[in-house]
Amino acid sequence: MRRSLTAVLLVACVAPLGAQRRTAPRRGVPPPPAAAPKTADADVTCPTPLGIGILTKVAFCDVLSGRDPKDGLIVKLPPHAGPVTLTFDLHNRQTYSEEQVKAKRAYTRYTATVGVLTMDNTLLARGVVQNEFRKASDLVDRIGGGAGPAGIKAVAPTGTEHIVVTIPEAEDQVSILGEKVTVERLEGTATYSSPGRPIAVVSNVKIEYRPAPPPRPRRPARGR
Repeated sequence: MRRSLTAVLLVACVAPLGAQRRTAPRRGVPPPPAAAPKTADADVTCPTPLGIGILTKVAFCDVLSGRDPKDGLIVKLPPHAGPVTLTFDLHNRQTYSEEQVKAKRAYTRYTATVGVLTMDNTLLARGVVQNEFRKASDLVDRIGGGAGPAGIKAVAPTGTEHIVVTIPEAEDQVSILGEKVTVERLEGTATYSSPGRPIAVVSNVKIEYRPAPPPRPRRPARGR
């Protein structure tokens, strides 16, 4: 009988403690759930636009060589949480000549290199595109707004390399800046890197990011 009374007393003492633990209020406010990743066209400032593709309707931008990130193609980033993934298509530049193509003397092999930099000139990644040109079908597209036949520019993008770069969370913009291009023709090979020289062409600039959470509301000040 004493054992039964003791067990009942233990249960009566333990149960309220368990109930108190279950119902105790949690301290602080839990953080909001992370936003879903979002993919969008990047906010791009192109100092030297090449033009719009006649077939693709895509905007192409020349990338010049230089040493100051401010002179490059600037990609502005929206408020974000965590790193941002930057993607773009990198092309070589071909000055098209119908006469050279017909004479079978248009062969050119390009290797262009660009850098993706923070605005304090820290290199995040390099992009390289290499391809050979022989005929008109090797062009990605023709560019409108030129003085040639049917208003087509002689310069056109050729070759495509899809570039993917991870940008640290702390950055709010980056620059795509040309480094050098090596051109191999029947007459010989040359490498160009002087500041202000067109090195490559960029298109389809996009970003994938998690939007930054909204700021938490301030708690009202307590009265004195």
